[in-house]
Amino acid sequence: MLRVRPFAALLLAATAAACAPTLGPPPPGYPPPAAPGMGEPAFRAHDFAWSQQPGPNAIVGRLAYQRGATRYTCAGAIVILTPETTWSRRRMEVLYLSSERAALPADEVRARTAEAPPGDSSPYIKRATCDSTDRFSFAHLPDGAWYVITIGRPLKGAGPSLALMRRVVTRGGRTVTIGL
Repeated sequence: MLRVRPFAALLLAATAAACAPTLGPPPPGYPPPAAPGMGEPAFRAHDFAWSQQPGPNAIVGRLAYQRGATRYTCAGAIVILTPETTWSRRRMEVLYLSSERAALPADEVRARTAEAPPGDSSPYIKRATCDSTDRFSFAHLPDGAWYVITIGRPLKGAGPSLALMRRVVTRGGRTVTIGL
């Protein structure tokens, strides 16, 4: 009986391992987290390649941000859409102190530029203009994760301009509606 138990345990372990899911590589726009102690992630153009393919998705957004009694507008401002990569995620964490969502004084964000990982993602950024009703849209996007970024100015009165950022995921041929 002693010989059967180790064999049975081995068989059970092999059976369980065979049933374990194999997840494979992450989909585009879902980069793995940087390994601890590896320093800043390097800018690599090929990490952005997925974002250049046309796709069936869209992002439709509106700036509806208000801080206290101050409402903000993006009318006439450029809205940028940056593909998420390990490099761009880290850049958002440094510039916006978050990789999910932020509304910070634009001057503070600009002041942190020198601390962010170096690299030029301009060729991979998509641009739209915020219309007079504070709306914007991006079409023909592939599946993936993106950062939507714009500058909001106080609608009336004085106050600092805000840099607004939000992470958005597109997939499945859908239109994602967001508010900044």
